[in-house]
Amino acid sequence: MDSLPFLCYLLIFIMAFMYSSVGHGGASGYLAVLAMLGVSQIVMKPSALLLNIFVSGISFFQYYRTNHFNFRLFWPFAFTSVPAAFIGALIPLTDSSYKKILGICLIFSVLRLTLFGWKDEVSTENQKLKIWIGLFA
Repeated sequence: MDSLPFLCYLLIFIMAFMYSSVGHGGASGYLAVLAMLGVSQIVMKPSALLLNIFVSGISFFQYYRTNHFNFRLFWPFAFTSVPAAFIGALIPLTDSSYKKILGICLIFSVLRLTLFGWKDEVSTENQKLKIWIGLFA
C-alpha cells in the first residue's frame, strides 16, 4: 500500500485542525503540504481553495453564532480581496514559478512570525477600518 495518500490526508487534517482552531481556513498550510509532496499546480489550487472554503466556513459559522463577527471589519477585506483574487487568477504561471513564489511567501510568513513574534496585548475596541487598508492587507 502506498503511504503517500495517507500521509497527505494526515498532514492536511493536522493543518485544518490547527488553522481552524484560530479561525483561519489554512490555505497556506494546504499549499505547503501539497507542494512538499510534489502535487502539481493544477491540482493544488482547487484543492486548497475547496479545503479553505470548507474550513473557514465552519469557523465563520462558529464566530457568527457566538456574535464575534463584525461586518464593519469584514467588508473592506471582502470588497477588495474578491476582485484581487480574480485578477490574480488571470496571471499565467508555470509550475516552477508558482512553487518558487509560494515558497518565498511561506518563508516570509515564517520569518515574520519568528522574528517579530506575537503581540501579547490585543485591542478589544472596534476600530473603523479604511477600505485602502483592506486593499493592501
